[in-house]
Amino acid sequence: MPSTKRYAPEREREPMPRKTAPPTIHQRRLGAELRRLRESVDLSATQAGALHGTSQPRVSSIEAGTYAVGADRVRAMARSYSCTDEAYIKALTEMTGGRVRGWWDEYRNLLSPDNLDLAEVEHHSTSIRTSAMGHLPGLLQTRAYAHAVISDVVPPFAPHEVEHRVSFRIKRQVTLYGENPKPLTTILHEVALHMGFGGPDVTRAQLKHLLEVSELEHVTILVIPFGAGTYPSAGTGIYYMAGAVPALDTVQLDTDHGLTFLNTQPQLAMYRTILDHVERCSLKPSESRDLIRRVAADL
Repeated sequence: MPSTKRYAPEREREPMPRKTAPPTIHQRRLGAELRRLRESVDLSATQAGALHGTSQPRVSSIEAGTYAVGADRVRAMARSYSCTDEAYIKALTEMTGGRVRGWWDEYRNLLSPDNLDLAEVEHHSTSIRTSAMGHLPGLLQTRAYAHAVISDVVPPFAPHEVEHRVSFRIKRQVTLYGENPKPLTTILHEVALHMGFGGPDVTRAQLKHLLEVSELEHVTILVIPFGAGTYPSAGTGIYYMAGAVPALDTVQLDTDHGLTFLNTQPQLAMYRTILDHVERCSLKPSESRDLIRRVAADL
């Protein structure tokens, strides 16, 4: 009996990538940027495939971050989409290649993916800028303070889950203390200095640590005193991580359901403006250190 099996044209039988681990946030961001460039010139994925001599599924896989693409291909795609920003194109080519294993991968089956995403974005960032209201940013927390903060959630974590999260938070601090430390500017409201996580001894040690870190050349800590009045996003902590070029920056926000990452150009512009305004409301670094010392002395 003759076979009834039909074969698609050679072009349509282009091999798809092997199924591997889900793409990292770095891979997804490269794909998202290529998709934005394509959409900016009103091309469909099918049209883009024809333009680049490949298929629509392959274009979609590249844009989803599931297919590793080389620097030459990224450069060609960007230019075919009428992108003339050479610094941006260069930054995109530096994001190419396959999955890079980082220290955070050891937590892959222990913590939620958004935690690993945060560590990866921190790793690839060029500088970090934060604002905080209720407690100090994770990069500045002592182990005891981190344990107190992480233990005080609803619903509570099991003891082993708390330990995993504390360990992960402390390891993230390689961003500040590693071979190539990232510049950090943190804007704190005075309320964060008074919250008292872990009790007076833990808070006192935490504030002492804060003062020590503030003396590092690449760290700037600014405090907004109680008398400063209102300011934008006063109830929201902002974590702004700069990329190789401003278009590749990332904002991370904490929510009750997990971490949220933002990277559209309007969102980035808005949060840069907010942080600029918040910074203008804060004390100078030396005045901020004096305030931290006074709060610690009163404990």
